[in-house]
Amino acid sequence: MRVGFLGGGQLARMMGLAGYPLGLQFRCLDPNPESPAADVMEHIQAPLNDPDALRQFSHGLDCITIESENIPVATLENLLLHGSKINPGIKALATSQDRLYEKNTFQKLGIPTADFTNIASREELENAVRTRGGAFILKTRREGYDGKGQFRIKSPADVDAAWAALGGRDLILEKWLTFDAECSLISVRDPQGNTRFYPLVHNVHKDGILFTTEPWTAFSNKDLQSKAEAYAQKVMQELDYVGVLTIEFFVMNEDLVANEMAPRVHNSGHWTIEGAYTSQFENHLRAIMGLPLGSTALREPFTMINVISQMPESSRLLGIDGLCLHDYRKKAAPKRKLGHITLLRPSQDKYDSIIRQLGH
Repeated sequence: MRVGFLGGGQLARMMGLAGYPLGLQFRCLDPNPESPAADVMEHIQAPLNDPDALRQFSHGLDCITIESENIPVATLENLLLHGSKINPGIKALATSQDRLYEKNTFQKLGIPTADFTNIASREELENAVRTRGGAFILKTRREGYDGKGQFRIKSPADVDAAWAALGGRDLILEKWLTFDAECSLISVRDPQGNTRFYPLVHNVHKDGILFTTEPWTAFSNKDLQSKAEAYAQKVMQELDYVGVLTIEFFVMNEDLVANEMAPRVHNSGHWTIEGAYTSQFENHLRAIMGLPLGSTALREPFTMINVISQMPESSRLLGIDGLCLHDYRKKAAPKRKLGHITLLRPSQDKYDSIIRQLGH
């Protein structure tokens, strides 16, 4: 069986590595000649909206999946016209790539969110900030990630700067929340509606970019885990979802408020490669190909640390017991995720040693 990835970044790379033991073969479509996935699978270098490239890409594939919610919907529509099987589907992609649609879906399903409003002009922005009061976060409705496409508004005096930074695009204004922590739930659903859930994890961000993920003892609260699972179940049923779905939450007063979702494998689930019985990457492939889902149970305590901006010398890290290094083979650049480290059975000494090597 052959799977195609729209996008050839590190997520496609890790799915390929997870799928070869299952006997699967892979192809990716990506315009970047140095796509991380190109090391481990057939790579068609072309824009994602190139009709000829899409025909070449889709030929002989049993299923197509995405590694980013920013894939054009028109690309999936083109592939469907040629009879391609695509999981997850267009409805999930269209919903997740627009923050307004996403928030409306959460509210329709009774899932708590921050208060929000659509912003189409500077006047609407100024009026919303003045009449509602308090602090806000202004976001682009599309394509923002890792802290990009966002501007914090603390008072009406910030409106001009916010509009100068983000104006001219579709925007959404969200009430600024003072939360206790951030967490995420990774779920997986097969074509028959069978679902499994990984444990909730605690995420810490630095400059808007995920830095660490680890189990958090507060999440042993079964009510919080079950509430997150119930919310995810509602979303997956609404979207007729097949594959891995990630929902990021704020924890507030021992309750959950949905922030955003991703219709794909997710950075906060990279720990599952070594820390769970079945990784999110393998389970995504199992789901979209109609194979039995694997166990999502925690196998080892862990801390996952993103490597950002500059890869360290691997020889300085690999001597740490329990350390698993993943290098995405990407060019170094400020605020770019270049790899990650999963530390099994972590200790404070080991963690501190890693942080020193990373220069943090």
